[in-house]
Amino acid sequence: MADSTAPTEDFWEWHGNTVHLDRYPDPDAPAKVVLHHGLGTNGRQMSLILGAPLARRGFETVAVDNLGYGLTTVQPGTVHSYDDWVDLIVDFLAFERGKDDRPIVLFGLSAGGMLTYHVAAKAPRGTVRGIVGTTFLDQRDQKVRDVTSHDMFHSRIGLPLMGLVARTPAAGVKYPMTLGAKMSALVNNPEALRVMTRDKTSGGNWVSARFLARYAAYAPAVEPEKFDVCPILLTQPSRDRWSPLSLSERFLSRITRIPVRTVLLENAGHYPIEDPGLKVMEDTIAEFVTTVCA
Repeated sequence: MADSTAPTEDFWEWHGNTVHLDRYPDPDAPAKVVLHHGLGTNGRQMSLILGAPLARRGFETVAVDNLGYGLTTVQPGTVHSYDDWVDLIVDFLAFERGKDDRPIVLFGLSAGGMLTYHVAAKAPRGTVRGIVGTTFLDQRDQKVRDVTSHDMFHSRIGLPLMGLVARTPAAGVKYPMTLGAKMSALVNNPEALRVMTRDKTSGGNWVSARFLARYAAYAPAVEPEKFDVCPILLTQPSRDRWSPLSLSERFLSRITRIPVRTVLLENAGHYPIEDPGLKVMEDTIAEFVTTVCA
């Protein structure tokens, strides 16, 4: 079994970018779980709440710092978009499958939840056995934008403005996520919130106009009505002040061709560090991975 006291620091090259990975390697593990952060977190924070606990239970886990976040370094002079996030993970899964054929399950926190769907919809069939998210937020839905943005001005005016800027030479201009999104609800513990929103690699990050524009408008390769790739598990924190259950239900209710299950995490916030919800998340995901990878 993996030594889950600390992850193995790993790097992967993608189109001139050096992608940082937090990996708990275990060649004897029956499955891999690939963890994705959102717009206010990073890979290390995914390892903290789920990567290490799942490694202790016998799964190989790897948390990816996507472009612009964590310890990943981006090629100078490039302005990436949300599309690049999706393509990076699709290519990373191909890289992992090239090493061995163990089944892979994706987990995503916050915006990472919808990222797992976008990746599963685009990756070659059979790549992903199951996806788990703490939210599934379709930002094309104006209601979702209104609730998850910092305020109504950013939802109704700021995001459309980013779309216009993204078509100009100023596409690379950066904007703080603490102003664009409801980052004040990232985590319910005030001390943890201060730490995370001051961290320029997670909650205190700035992203480009191009990234925000594409994040808000991204259309999946397969719309939910036709999605039949793999089972879906929503682990919804019950005290999530940023993304209430109703927002994910707006998207997941459109999926009818495959099993979709929802489990509430009692007492847990958006970044779930509270018990019993945190332990329920670990138990539920471990059971889910075991079932879909059997």
